[in-house]
Amino acid sequence: MDAYSQAWKDKLKNIEKELIHDKPLSNEEVISGLKEALTVGTNNSTTLASKIDGFYGNPLIKIPFPPDAAALKERFQGTALQPQIDKFEESLNRAAEIASKDAADIFIKAITGMSIGDGFTILKGNDDAATNYLKENTSKELHEKFKPIIKEAINKVKVTKHWEPLATKYNKIPMIKKVNPDLNEYVTLKATEGLFKLIAEEELKIRKDPAARVNDLLKRVFGEKK
Repeated sequence: MDAYSQAWKDKLKNIEKELIHDKPLSNEEVISGLKEALTVGTNNSTTLASKIDGFYGNPLIKIPFPPDAAALKERFQGTALQPQIDKFEESLNRAAEIASKDAADIFIKAITGMSIGDGFTILKGNDDAATNYLKENTSKELHEKFKPIIKEAINKVKVTKHWEPLATKYNKIPMIKKVNPDLNEYVTLKATEGLFKLIAEEELKIRKDPAARVNDLLKRVFGEKK
């Protein structure tokens, strides 16, 4: 191909791109863009959360001592059992960090299978509108699929090893209400909530920062938003 032919071919490609760009956004494109934003946000969020201190070192998503056992913590705080309390709380977060390594596939499957009717409403909504839609429509499914992974992570970091000495000592105190929180359920709930918070932050970046729109679909959909 000579230089003139190549130049003409390049010119046609540029014209085609301009025509596509000038074409009004369709609802289908917007829906695809929203799902892509959530997918990118999920990948970034799970990568961040699965690092050491991804949960434990992030005040936004750090998993606190279970509220169901708040009386235990209050009773033993500042005593010789304080290190055990701290270690137990750390182990909850370590379990969430380990489980987050496998969270992306679960979340992305939910995203791709999610039905969206009016994409423009979400696109023109709040800065976390897509994340909230995902949360409202898939939370139950995500919770059930994530729970076995959390349970495995809890066993791996030996959360119960740090919990049982505290619970045993506390539950022997006379006239006191015994504590026995469902740790699997609690960590699953808090880990899922934490990931949604991170995904919401990623959605905000995509909406506000052109540099976060890492492919043409995101650039087109979110670049067109008024």
